[in-house]
Amino acid sequence: MTAAQPIEPTEPIEPRVRDGLRRAGRSLLRDIPALVSVAVLVLLVLAAILAPLLAPHDPMRTYAEGLTARGAPVPPGGEFPLGTDPNGRDVLSRLLYGARVSLTIGVVANGLATVVGVVAGVTAGYFGGLVDTVISRITDMVMSFPILLFCVALISVTGPSQRNVVLVIALVYWTYLARVIRGMVLSLREREFVTATRTLGVSDTRIMVRHILPHLVPAIIVYATLGVASSILIESSLSFIGVGVPVPEASWGQMVDDGRRYYEVAPWLLFAPGLCLIATVLAFNLAGDWLRDLLDPTAPERR
Repeated sequence: MTAAQPIEPTEPIEPRVRDGLRRAGRSLLRDIPALVSVAVLVLLVLAAILAPLLAPHDPMRTYAEGLTARGAPVPPGGEFPLGTDPNGRDVLSRLLYGARVSLTIGVVANGLATVVGVVAGVTAGYFGGLVDTVISRITDMVMSFPILLFCVALISVTGPSQRNVVLVIALVYWTYLARVIRGMVLSLREREFVTATRTLGVSDTRIMVRHILPHLVPAIIVYATLGVASSILIESSLSFIGVGVPVPEASWGQMVDDGRRYYEVAPWLLFAPGLCLIATVLAFNLAGDWLRDLLDPTAPERR
């Protein structure tokens, strides 16, 4: 009696993709907060990509007309729609370029963290034993540090720069996804289809990539989406305290810090970047919640 061969999906990929897109569109139209959040994210991405075309001024240039006769920032209106900062630079232009910095760092740092977290989680959950113990203890050790304090300490050693901020955030945030993925793999490795595939002599690497990883994609997508918001918040916090993106590059965290110092005489310096941060983080969180409901196979489709 021969062992049964694993059944490969025979349904064409294109119809499944079209069905998934139609289902996502219907779900999005019924969920107004998710629809608004996706629209905000699309506008944010377009603003970041088109920043050189949309920005009315050079974000790093100090303009003589950007300061009053007493050396104070110019209020919103006229040549500077959102006013200027204490250095006479256009706030709107810096907001647009700050969106580019925040999105770049958030996406790249969270992408690296996702890759490391998935590899570590799958490896620990599938092999178990000593491998699981070592990876789990490393995960516990990293998670035991306060996140912001750990990032500040690492940046103080490596020096402030976009590259170092990306690496530090990735080094901190891979642990959360690794723990979730490990728990899922511990359950998946005992399923019948994995046992049957292993019996046929398929290599461990092929089992993890071809048979286990596809079951993890929904969770990876959801946690990656939510992780971008956390990465943006960490970058803004580091820039706020002066150890993130170095000046004079535009960063929302730096702009909030400037607004904190001048909020009585120039409140727009605090409100503009603060609202951008709130809207961006909220949009990513709402989009992540929508994706979680959409990709959950046990959740009934809402009518």
